[in-house]
This record gives sequence, structure tokens and C-alpha cells, in this order.
Amino acid sequence: MTTFEASGAGSTGLLDRLNGARHRLSLNLFMVIVLAHWAEHLTQAFQIWVLNMPLKESRGVLGYFYPWLVKSEWLHYGYALVMLIGLFLLRKGFVGRAKAWWTVALAIQFWHHIEHLLLFIQAQSGTMFFGQKVPTSILQLAFPRVELHLFYNTIVFIPMVVAMYLHLRPNQDEFHGAECSCAKEPALSGTSRG
Repeated sequence: MTTFEASGAGSTGLLDRLNGARHRLSLNLFMVIVLAHWAEHLTQAFQIWVLNMPLKESRGVLGYFYPWLVKSEWLHYGYALVMLIGLFLLRKGFVGRAKAWWTVALAIQFWHHIEHLLLFIQAQSGTMFFGQKVPTSILQLAFPRVELHLFYNTIVFIPMVVAMYLHLRPNQDEFHGAECSCAKEPALSGTSRG
């Protein structure tokens, strides 16, 4: 029995609903957020490397209209937190190989979140770490920020995509172990698909 069930919040808890009957919807909504964030990063990359805009002016779409969002770190930290929470909340709906890949994405995003938390703390407090003049994360000491965060988002996104692919195409054991109805039952081994 979940905490939500014990508290009388209904017959199934929030996590059970997100990872059961509403798993596909939850994943789709989560992916809209993920893809919107990717669009921001790709827009910024296009501004920097194709349009040759100065780095301070290359703020993506939201940063163009709301530059304070980029400078304050609210946008970056907020997204890192939403990603971490989404990966955590939707993990229960995965089984087998898909769950392993989703867990890899969650672990990487946990570290990515720590890096953004450090940036956020510095921006909000006005106290810079590591002897730097601007908010700086740990790996940013060795790699430029734009490239580093493109890399972080890529290495979180790839295992997410693999997990979702495997989730929608489970083997027999994974299909029967799933609590959601995201996937169709796989064909039995040795039988032809008609």
C-alpha cells in the first residue's frame, strides 16, 4: 500500500497512476518538456556557431525575450530540477532493460542537477566559487559552459530514448512485468508476424 493509499487519497496513489494507466500520457508530456528544452539549446548553438552572435547575446528563444532568466539561473536550474523529478517519478513504470537505461539517464541527470544547483547558488548569492568571476560549475572548470551543457543534455537524452524504445518494444517477460499499457504484446519467438 502506498503512502497515498494509506492517507485515503484514492484507490491508487499518484505514482501508481503516473506509472500505470497514465504512463503513456505522462511520458508524452515529459517528452514535450524535454524537446522544448532541446529546441532552446539548439537555437542557442545555431546563434553561436551559425549566426556568429556573441555569447552574451546567444540566449535561445526564451532568453531572447526574458534575458534575466538566463542570467539568474532560474531557467536552467528549474529545468534541471523538472528533469530530475520527471525521471524519478516515471521510473517505476519501466521494467527490465528499459528500466536500466532510464536509471542511467536518472543518474546522469542527478549529477547534471548538482552542477546547475552550484550555478544557481552562485547566481542568487553573488558569491562565486572556485575563484571565478562568474557562476561556474565543477566540470565547467575544464570545459566551456555551452558545450558542456549540450554534452550533459545529450548523455541524458540518449539513454532516455533507448529506454523509451525498449519500453514500447518489450520482450515477453518485460511485457508481462509492466504495470502500464504503453506497449503492445510482442509476438512469440518463432512465430511469424502476419
